[in-house]
Amino acid sequence: MKKLSGVSVSPGIVIGKSFLYQGNDFSEIPRYAIGKTQVEAEWRRLQAAIEAAVADVRALHDKASREMSKEKAAIFETHLLMLEDPEFQDQIKGKLETDRENIEWVVWDVSREISSKLMDSGDAYLRERAVDIADVSRRLMHKLLGIKEFSLADLAEDVILVAHDLLPSEVLTMNKDRVKGIVTDLGGRTSHTAILARAFGTPAVLGLSTVTKEINAGDTLIVDGSAGQVIINPGKPALTRYQDAIKQYHKSRDKFLSTVDLPAETKDGHRVSLKANIEIPEEAAQVIRYGAEGIGLYRSEFLFLTPGQAAEEERQYQAYSEVLKAMGELPVTIRTLDVGGDKVSPNFKSSDDKNPLLGWRAIRMCLALPDFFKIQLRAILRASVYGNVKIMFPMISGVEELEQALALLKEAKAELRQKKQKFSKKIEVGTMIEIPSAAMTADVLAWKSDFFSIGTNDLLQYTLAVDRGNEKVSYLAQPFHPAVLRLLKMTIDAAHDRGIKAAMCGELAGATFAVPILLGLGLDEFSMTASAIPLVKQIVRGTTMESCRALAEKALASSSYKQTETLVNSWLAEHFPNK
Repeated sequence: MKKLSGVSVSPGIVIGKSFLYQGNDFSEIPRYAIGKTQVEAEWRRLQAAIEAAVADVRALHDKASREMSKEKAAIFETHLLMLEDPEFQDQIKGKLETDRENIEWVVWDVSREISSKLMDSGDAYLRERAVDIADVSRRLMHKLLGIKEFSLADLAEDVILVAHDLLPSEVLTMNKDRVKGIVTDLGGRTSHTAILARAFGTPAVLGLSTVTKEINAGDTLIVDGSAGQVIINPGKPALTRYQDAIKQYHKSRDKFLSTVDLPAETKDGHRVSLKANIEIPEEAAQVIRYGAEGIGLYRSEFLFLTPGQAAEEERQYQAYSEVLKAMGELPVTIRTLDVGGDKVSPNFKSSDDKNPLLGWRAIRMCLALPDFFKIQLRAILRASVYGNVKIMFPMISGVEELEQALALLKEAKAELRQKKQKFSKKIEVGTMIEIPSAAMTADVLAWKSDFFSIGTNDLLQYTLAVDRGNEKVSYLAQPFHPAVLRLLKMTIDAAHDRGIKAAMCGELAGATFAVPILLGLGLDEFSMTASAIPLVKQIVRGTTMESCRALAEKALASSSYKQTETLVNSWLAEHFPNK
């Protein structure tokens, strides 16, 4: 038995046999010299291959449009742009004329060079986009070599798919009824594989580095997509334990789902709101299934992570409208663009920040590009006629930035009025509190905000000077650190003093161990991964505000996070002994 740890990208537990997918790679690429008179013939071969590949991709695009969404179809729009990109073709033609080698080798060599540059980038997102180049070039190679591709759509038995990486077309066309889990060497939370796995509800663990070398075809695997772990050929005790865990998971899920219509209300009658975080429109259905009272965080940056398409107002409008229509009267809070730092968009040139997490990102970028920012604001405003939308500005450090953002929102509204385009007149506008300076001036920001939403992921990072992506120091990112608790209390109190609600959309909101303290601090709304809602609701319904306030007071008086952890563990053991 061997246990591997990777990136948890889609929750759930599954046990099954591995299917080691080598993809449609080529064991050998032919390479030979050609004469000057043969160059034109090789170029015509490439044009014919491109034409055939474009036909295939258009078919995939149409399938995605019919069966899934415009967002999934957009993946193949990107591939079409790559296939028909004059610059890409010029690179191939230039190398063909200079090197005078067969077109298969030239295509492979040029694609390899482009992919290598992307993979060598310090940006995780750009490394993942190398997959799109690989998908396009692989398709061309099959056409040029006359090789029929193996399709994951042809799987005839239930498997756990194991691969070095998966191309977008492979994930989209695979037999979803047969693929019970996905594990890969590469990939992260923003990769196409991760996004599609979440949309399909398939447990997945990515970024395992060497999983294809560790696993053989037919091995028994346990994939714990919630914990980000893969167990290879488990012994009987582990197998029995996880089989019981799966049964318990389904039992608990059925039990939890039976409470979807019950309010998140403490025993002494204090009610809070439980909402969900989403990244793509398809997640809206899952949100409703788990009983969310709305969407507390719609991460709009997914729309900006497809090369060449981010700034299109119509595309954004359609995506926002789709979510609002699905949610009906339930509120949907859309966070404006939050890229930069560890979320890199190929649609913007790098600002060469020495420290990108403290640099040109989120609202700072948007305020520096007002015309671009107003495209998003207009798209949100136009979509507002289909539901209850709220707008939230990320990474606000002080009132000046908030005032600038509000001024641009006012301009966007004026532009729509001039065009006689309708939008809702009742749109709440909130501020994300994720920088210490914002928390410390929350009393000032509250006068300009309709609500607060605390982003604990960044608040911890900036308060404690900890890069949460650095495994050497990530252990220092302690949510119960006295400084963090005091900033949370300061923010929530400032909101209530002004008569507005304080929400939280960071990972801490869905952590059951933190729920009692957050309740005691007075948090009004919790927004989290949809699947976490039932368990958080159970904690809320199983306690009293009196008990939570007492716990929060003791925690605020603690001198270290370890003291607070001890307090919380004792409290949970007393109030929820069977958890």
